[in-house]
Amino acid sequence: MRLQKLRVAVTAASLALLAVAPVLAQSDLDQGQGKAVVTVLSPSGLAPANLSVNQLALKIDGKPTPIAGFTPLSNDNAPIQMVVLLDDGARESLGLQLKEISHFVATLPVNAQVAVAYMQNGRAALGGPLTTDHAAAVKDLRLPLSGAPGISGSPYFCLSDLAKHWPSQDRAVRRVVVMVTDGVDYYEPHYNPDDPYLDAAIHDAVRSRLIVYTIYWRNQGFFDRTGYAAMDGQNLMAELTQATGGNSYWIGYGDPVSFDPYFKNINRRLGNQYEIGFVAPLERRPGVESLKLKATGARLEAPQQVYVGHPASDAE
Repeated sequence: MRLQKLRVAVTAASLALLAVAPVLAQSDLDQGQGKAVVTVLSPSGLAPANLSVNQLALKIDGKPTPIAGFTPLSNDNAPIQMVVLLDDGARESLGLQLKEISHFVATLPVNAQVAVAYMQNGRAALGGPLTTDHAAAVKDLRLPLSGAPGISGSPYFCLSDLAKHWPSQDRAVRRVVVMVTDGVDYYEPHYNPDDPYLDAAIHDAVRSRLIVYTIYWRNQGFFDRTGYAAMDGQNLMAELTQATGGNSYWIGYGDPVSFDPYFKNINRRLGNQYEIGFVAPLERRPGVESLKLKATGARLEAPQQVYVGHPASDAE
């Protein structure tokens, strides 16, 4: 009789453990993690040395979220991988800026990996692999193939392609894209703040943890000479850079005389960045969520979107 009662007790305990196990597993899966790179701005150009987590308030998907880490980034603990992505439909006058692009690449930290790519037929055509040999990387710079059939399309197709085929599997680095284009989406030529191709590019860029900077330069064609096209492209690029934590550069509706002030600003931003880490509930499967970050005593620029994945995998 006692043996029978013991068997019943063991069976009941086993069933209880089986019932709890899925709950524990589900609890683990419900916790997601994410990382984002934020830029600290100040009039002096120097990041405040005493900036701490206590000065920050983070919301993910509109919900207050505790911050798990806030780390200043340097060339040693977060080296840079950068792709300079040039629109092959740009006016040939872009050739006047090639020397400044070369100088910008030369001023990057010695351990920064760089590659040059061109927007062609909806893809990012890399001139070569990512390399710390900056002199070798800039040898891939050339005049755009303006007027060639199929060159002009959507720069956002090209960015999506680059995000999906980033030429490295290392996700511990800062992935940076500097796009030179007019930003006009020829598949959605009428301005649409919800442009589906832009939305897809933002999603792919955020998922791949790209920080995107854009420089406005007009493409070939009559449409690109109009103020409407300039406003359209510039607005779309602003949406892109704000979502990824980068910045957009333009001067009116014309081409800038020099890229040098823009490149100096990008270098300043890269030198004043932090990585923020957090753990947030996963109400759905891993994906892109909205991010809002506020700071007291400092001016921050953070991406508006971030990828939240499972803690067990940093390669999602």
